[in-house]
Amino acid sequence: MSNLLYLVHRLPYPPNKGDKVRSFHLLKHLAERHRVFLATFIDDPQDDAYLDTVAGYCAEMHAARLVPAAARIRSLSGLARRSPLTLPYYRSGELQRWVDRVLSEHRIDAAVVFSSAMAQFVEGSPRLRRLVDFVDVDSAKWTQYATNHCWPLSWLYRREGERLLSFERSVALGAERCFFVTEPEADLFRHLAPDCADKVEAIGNGVDADYFSPAHEFPSPFAENEIPLVFTGAMDYWPNVDAVTWFAAEVLPRLQTDWPTLRFNVVGRSPAPAVQALAGPGISVTGTVPDVRPYLRHAAAVVAPLRLARGVQNKILEAMAMGLPVVASKQCAGAIDAVPGWDFLAAGAADEYVAEVGLLLSDRQRAAAIGSAARECVLARYSWNAHLSRIDRHLDA
Repeated sequence: MSNLLYLVHRLPYPPNKGDKVRSFHLLKHLAERHRVFLATFIDDPQDDAYLDTVAGYCAEMHAARLVPAAARIRSLSGLARRSPLTLPYYRSGELQRWVDRVLSEHRIDAAVVFSSAMAQFVEGSPRLRRLVDFVDVDSAKWTQYATNHCWPLSWLYRREGERLLSFERSVALGAERCFFVTEPEADLFRHLAPDCADKVEAIGNGVDADYFSPAHEFPSPFAENEIPLVFTGAMDYWPNVDAVTWFAAEVLPRLQTDWPTLRFNVVGRSPAPAVQALAGPGISVTGTVPDVRPYLRHAAAVVAPLRLARGVQNKILEAMAMGLPVVASKQCAGAIDAVPGWDFLAAGAADEYVAEVGLLLSDRQRAAAIGSAARECVLARYSWNAHLSRIDRHLDA
């Protein structure tokens, strides 16, 4: 049994959004065989209720407060320092002191870093073995944002992409091993940082198929005469905001012409103002819900029209595990180890979404067959233990 320092940018519980799903299952996996010392942030006061749950997996834990509004202001100091803005956003003297104390008082065998920004807390310990789960190439995400915004945001996002890539590269060079959520994402980083290529591998996401199972019964949260179409996700995350606002404007009205009782249900925490503004007769914006499974269990179909997607989307795997037919963007489709047209449907332009969602609504037998195939795909290919066991050989070395 080793002593591991685990650095995570957000409290890894509850597993109700993509990064927290992965970071929690990684914590759970590590804690089965090692003593875990967890350093993390709380950026949502509602997560205070879960501190004891997370502490139960740890030998010791420290969760520092992060106020997003203050952190955004603090991040601007990166402009003067010519560093990525992401680093001062997560900078914390309190957390740094805790990490330094743990390293001095305990024989820490290795650090597991979840997201590149957390690597700054072990920069002063160059001899410490470290494994870094980048998850996605975040620098590429910022560069992609730049192409979808006007100046000055386009300049700021492009700068962040360039500076963050330089930092990601230095983190990778100092790491023993680096992980990304998909092989295409790993290949992208190998292309952007070729001197780090031999340190990179993919560890895919999984899904708890016992928890997300169509065997569970729930009361329907929908009106009796409604045809419910569902999107799930953290609704203050800009790619999700972009996805639902685009879908509501470009696709939904055309579908409602043929299915007037169709209702688009946007299910997820912290809806941004642009998402809240969608709420009306044909669109429901729930905000935080205690459990997304009732919404999935009774949905006619799930859509994931993300145009700015990186890596595997847990929202898609969870819907597939529930036996639901999913229409996902072609950007998402490439990251899923599944067969488009059989395990799920893929679309790009608005016309394609209208056609694919319309197919599911008009042919319920076909929709049920796709949902059944989706469930079987998840059971066969998306076990968390099967994926995360790939990190063990690096910890046992």
